[in-house]
Amino acid sequence: MCALHEYNPGEDRIVILSQKCQYALRAVYEITLRQQQWPLKSTEIAEAQAIPPRFLENILAQLRHGGFIDSKRGKEGGYMLTDPEREITVGEIIRFIQGPLVPVHCMVDGRQDCALAGSCPFEPMWRRASEAVLQVYDHTTIRDLIAEHAVAQGSPPQP
Repeated sequence: MCALHEYNPGEDRIVILSQKCQYALRAVYEITLRQQQWPLKSTEIAEAQAIPPRFLENILAQLRHGGFIDSKRGKEGGYMLTDPEREITVGEIIRFIQGPLVPVHCMVDGRQDCALAGSCPFEPMWRRASEAVLQVYDHTTIRDLIAEHAVAQGSPPQP
């Protein structure tokens, strides 16, 4: 018998994407959105996307290492996309920042610590759930998000 639980604010919830990953996505979003204003200062990105500046610097360094963004030093410095023509997907950023995205721990490649490994009745469902989520993330680009947001806000999408 399943017990029904009322929602209690502040109660622990399972989060699929880490806060760091969400910040990384928002940073790449802002850099892509403001392509005409490059290079963007980290303070501009932090303010526009409500990202704590102390976390943002580390995330930007990691994204730079991953080849997603580049930086320019100096007074007129800041951040820009490494390749302005590249269509960066949400899935690419997620995998780079936090690794594989799976619905349950036993689906991480190489894990054999499940007592039902090889005979789990739930495995096909977990696999379908994972494939469905990855389909959305891997087929959604940062530019898609910018265009969808512009339409939702009643603005014409950027080219």
